[in-house]
Amino acid sequence: MKKFIETLKNCWKIEDLRQRLLIVLLFTAIYRFGSFIVLPGINPGQLEKLQSQTSGGLMSLLDMFSGGAFSNASIFALGIMPYISASIVMQLLAVAVPYFQKMQREGESGRKKISWYTRVLTVAILLFQAPMYLINLRTQAMDALASGISWQVFIIPASLILAAGSMFILWLGERITDKGIGNGVSIIIMLGIIARLPQAFVQEVTSRFTAISGGGIVMLIVEILILYAVVCAAILLTQATRQVPVQYAKRVEGRGAARQIGGARQYIPLKLFAANVMPIIFAQALMFVPLTLVGFTSDGASAGLRQLMDTRSLLYNAIYVFLIVAFTYFYTAITLNPTQMAEDMKRNNGFIPGVKPGHDTAEYIDTVVSRMTFPGAIFIAFIAIMPALAGLLNVQQAFAQFFGGTSLLILVGVVIDTLQQIESHLMMRHYDGLLKSGRTRNGGVAAY
Repeated sequence: MKKFIETLKNCWKIEDLRQRLLIVLLFTAIYRFGSFIVLPGINPGQLEKLQSQTSGGLMSLLDMFSGGAFSNASIFALGIMPYISASIVMQLLAVAVPYFQKMQREGESGRKKISWYTRVLTVAILLFQAPMYLINLRTQAMDALASGISWQVFIIPASLILAAGSMFILWLGERITDKGIGNGVSIIIMLGIIARLPQAFVQEVTSRFTAISGGGIVMLIVEILILYAVVCAAILLTQATRQVPVQYAKRVEGRGAARQIGGARQYIPLKLFAANVMPIIFAQALMFVPLTLVGFTSDGASAGLRQLMDTRSLLYNAIYVFLIVAFTYFYTAITLNPTQMAEDMKRNNGFIPGVKPGHDTAEYIDTVVSRMTFPGAIFIAFIAIMPALAGLLNVQQAFAQFFGGTSLLILVGVVIDTLQQIESHLMMRHYDGLLKSGRTRNGGVAAY
């Protein structure tokens, strides 16, 4: 505790770091304040049905990422997720479409163009999602509008307000990235997830001590220990890398006072989680298809569809695990190109010791990546179904979401990235790092 307090004092002593931390606190406070501002014309007292709808399924996921703004019918109800969806689409286009591939290789100017296209796509998604959100709001809460206002008149200005609210959140995230600490968009997502934690924990404690089969303090301690172990494993394996050694040949440059350069051995850090949280997001998107199909059927859901809609059923989790493993291989394949890595290495007179440059190097890297992808995919799948396993122990659904899935991986990734940036500021000023022994490293822990 003494070491932690001393580190906080060191953070406050550095003027630049202090200003950046205060900016992060200010902008996140603005975001949280806006998440409670209800759309003009909406009666907050009539939103009980909308809030009950967000207790599970897709709506629960959207409400979690928006920090409760979705169920509050807030001006920030759509959150930052439309921008995340647009970013994923642009990332896939940059891999599959030659025009965007060329743009990505143009350096800073190319990144600015891709950023502009991402914003345009975000606006297009918002103009579609905002009316859909309002139609769902009308279905769930017919009396939500104040008297004297019709839905036909309300839907257009409300859609524009929702779209503007999401773009304002994006602006806040970019300002945090530029003037604060960490990735602003990721911090906003993390803040929305953490905002649900206190209420979820209180509900879990209450259920353990009030329910007949709650288990009391013993089960609560067991839950916390399991949660601690899962978080530690997620931190360890999200930081894990396989370091592939690369030897660069020596060469002489210049005349007269020629100097010898090269000859150093470096390492290619291949992350165990190259796909990160993307396979879970893709798999979740497909698992919501049965919910959509039920909406188009008049006779209700069949027995098979009901199992696919139940996140605790064996069929749902078996298909979910299969999709996550498949998407892990797919996303790793499109983000890591062993042939391109081998060509770049050969162009710079580099080679892997014991492996011939060119085709053999590409095959070696592909073999290493394939061997790493399978255990990484299995662990991601295990993390994804942890909330369902926690539900079998009678953990409340709101609290079970923190045992794994997208929320846990996002929290771990954002916290580690922010701590690394804070530590870099401390180390530049010759202060001790955030940890008593060892430091957070970009390379992570070597995994062989």
